[in-house]
Amino acid sequence: MKKINKNEIATFGENTRLVIGGREPDDYHGFVNPPVYHGSTVLAPTTRDLLDHTQRYAYGRRGTPTTDALEQALRAIDGSAGVVLCPSGLAAVSTALLSCLSAGDHLLMVDSAYGPTRHFCDGQLARFGIETTYYDPLIGEGIEALLRPNTKAVYLETPGSQSFEMQDVPLIAGIAHRHGATVLLDNTWATPLFFDAFGHGVDLMIQAGTKYIVGHSDAMFGAVSANRKAWPALKGFYGDAGLCAGPDDVYLAMRGLRTLGVRLRQHQESALRVAKWLAKRPEVLRVLHPALDGDPGHAIWKRDFKGSSGLFSIVLQPAPEAAVEAFLDGLKFFGLGYSWGGFESLAIPFDCSHYRTATTWNPGGPGVRLHIGLEDVEDLIADLDAGLARFRAARG
Repeated sequence: MKKINKNEIATFGENTRLVIGGREPDDYHGFVNPPVYHGSTVLAPTTRDLLDHTQRYAYGRRGTPTTDALEQALRAIDGSAGVVLCPSGLAAVSTALLSCLSAGDHLLMVDSAYGPTRHFCDGQLARFGIETTYYDPLIGEGIEALLRPNTKAVYLETPGSQSFEMQDVPLIAGIAHRHGATVLLDNTWATPLFFDAFGHGVDLMIQAGTKYIVGHSDAMFGAVSANRKAWPALKGFYGDAGLCAGPDDVYLAMRGLRTLGVRLRQHQESALRVAKWLAKRPEVLRVLHPALDGDPGHAIWKRDFKGSSGLFSIVLQPAPEAAVEAFLDGLKFFGLGYSWGGFESLAIPFDCSHYRTATTWNPGGPGVRLHIGLEDVEDLIADLDAGLARFRAARG
């Protein structure tokens, strides 16, 4: 097998890049996958090598062949200048924010952000003297009025967590850059396969790799990718903070990454079929899925995105809590659990009204978030059909 020049990788298709990125079989005796290096101490051949750091690896926390392989593979698909690997998605969020914010700075945070992201801002960033202002995800060019001289970062998440509002990323990024602010994006829902964050003006891209990168609900993992402007500060903070991801989780993330393309396309196809079926059901008030024609964010999704994933929400007709529980508790194929992105389908009830501050969440009925896994769609629809029958009966 001919050795591939690393400079060639960017010219290949995305599925090819997913398969070959970070792989160097010649370096590990021809084995297809890189070995898992468990280690802290790295021995130097001489005192001078030790003191001058002449070796590629000096200490396990600062990188191993295993972490290098995944970082290279992620760069091959997202086009970034550099990537850091974190022990969870939330760790990736906090790492990205702390790499570009200091005491006295101001942060603009989208009101539809992942709940633990808000908690980090309101707790830890406030403790460090960093002020957070939440803004409407649909603000568009109105973001300019919220920018201050000390606004150092603007954080986006599109579509919004649970509520699935679509943000105009290039518009907001352009305005933020004119004012000298760093633009951060949580790109977990679409992944770089379906949304090119750096091509749309983002400086720091965050992924909760626990979801689609790992893809099997068996590891905690996060990643932050940076463009050239943001990379030095991200790399410096990451090293100084002593962050690193465990070798076994890194290996599982690498294994999951190889099949991301085929899994994500199947999640997309199945989710769209289920979403279209649900949109016709009388028990469902609304389906929140930006890839559907009637969704308020569809135009932006169609303009900027290459696809959609398996996660979306529905708003049921007004009903007591017992009716929602009857719908969910009897499901056969939808587990009741947090997270998403694995091979299995999941469902959770949700209500954004108790934490939104820049917007009001009043959708007209109870919300349920669904992750459509890799089961047969016919089985999932039959399961939901029975669940909606229980909902009707309990609703009265």
